[in-house]
Amino acid sequence: MSKVLIIGAGGVGNVVVRKCAREKDVFSEIMLASRTLAKCDAIAATTPEQKIQTTRVDADNVSELAQLIEKFKPELVINVALPYQDLPIMDACLATGVHYMDTANYEPKDEAKFEYSWQWAYHQRFKDKGIMALLGCGFDPGVTQAYTAYAAKHHFDEMHYLDIVDCNAGDHGQHFATNFNPEINIREITQPGKYWENGAWREIPAMSIHKPIAYPNIGERESYVLFHEELESLVKNFPTLKRARFWMTFGQQYITHLNVLQNVGMTSIKPIKFQGVDIVPLEFLKALLPEPSSLGENYSGETSIGCQIKGIKDGKERTYYIYNNCKHQEAYADVQAQAVSYTTGVPAMLGAKMMLTGKWMKAGVWNVEQLDPDPFLAEIGKYGLPWQEIINPTLPHEYA
Repeated sequence: MSKVLIIGAGGVGNVVVRKCAREKDVFSEIMLASRTLAKCDAIAATTPEQKIQTTRVDADNVSELAQLIEKFKPELVINVALPYQDLPIMDACLATGVHYMDTANYEPKDEAKFEYSWQWAYHQRFKDKGIMALLGCGFDPGVTQAYTAYAAKHHFDEMHYLDIVDCNAGDHGQHFATNFNPEINIREITQPGKYWENGAWREIPAMSIHKPIAYPNIGERESYVLFHEELESLVKNFPTLKRARFWMTFGQQYITHLNVLQNVGMTSIKPIKFQGVDIVPLEFLKALLPEPSSLGENYSGETSIGCQIKGIKDGKERTYYIYNNCKHQEAYADVQAQAVSYTTGVPAMLGAKMMLTGKWMKAGVWNVEQLDPDPFLAEIGKYGLPWQEIINPTLPHEYA
């Protein structure tokens, strides 16, 4: 039985709190902290399984974070705040000797760039302190890395080609909305794309490589190559990969809106002067768009996320597809959230459980694929994210 501090009260935070509250044997006391106390209280009020303590905290302030940790004395801090806040929260965990986990890697607020180098640099300090940091334990990143590790462990002697495919075939009824924090989402998809090929990163103009890919129970959807953070760690930890790419679906209406917003400068992160005040256009746009956590009630359809892999087993070529489909309506019925928040929050809870029960516990900073995938994948289905696998399917990709 362990005390946990959850930082972040958005859509994912709601899922993590609700799922943790149901696992009283593991998460005996839960505190939810955010810059906006009212958001914490609203989540706590709808979590009947156990009493949730709430408080306000500035997750950019290391001293304030450390004081809160010292006062509550959790065994683990679950960071589902903004990626800008990863390093301050890691610093506070180091200062107080408390384990850490998150669902997205660090990126600086003033630059649309994300990579693991900043967090990997903490490895020796966490190891010396005898505490663990688990990075990126959502779905992608997170479950996709567990899928890849499972494939490497059970189905391949060498993996050569990896394509992570992510489809949201849901309909929320809005003209334009993002499924997670609009600022982070739009920064992610408007920067240049990037993929790994033959030992080097290939950079491409944003959204310039795309094709229809068929998803289980959904059918064909136009899918675009993006850079996604798990690629960086996967090609490092599985060096036999000749190519690794990440594909995500976008509807034409979404693309049209995004192009217009880019063309008029609304996706910029450079401050401009407006009526004597500096404002960041993307932050202003975020204030206009629907709150992602508000989309769940009227969301229909489903997501499909998985890994399509080609490699060698026992001297023969093999293809492999492992995936999950998640219905928005079922996610809402479970925890009053849409499926994108759900597929991120459920793995975060389970990753925390793996750490606190000792199945994933070792000092230092680790990515999901560096840990044993078997106990994680053995349990994730019972929490709402069952997975399927197909051996030797025909995959929709060209291979050298």
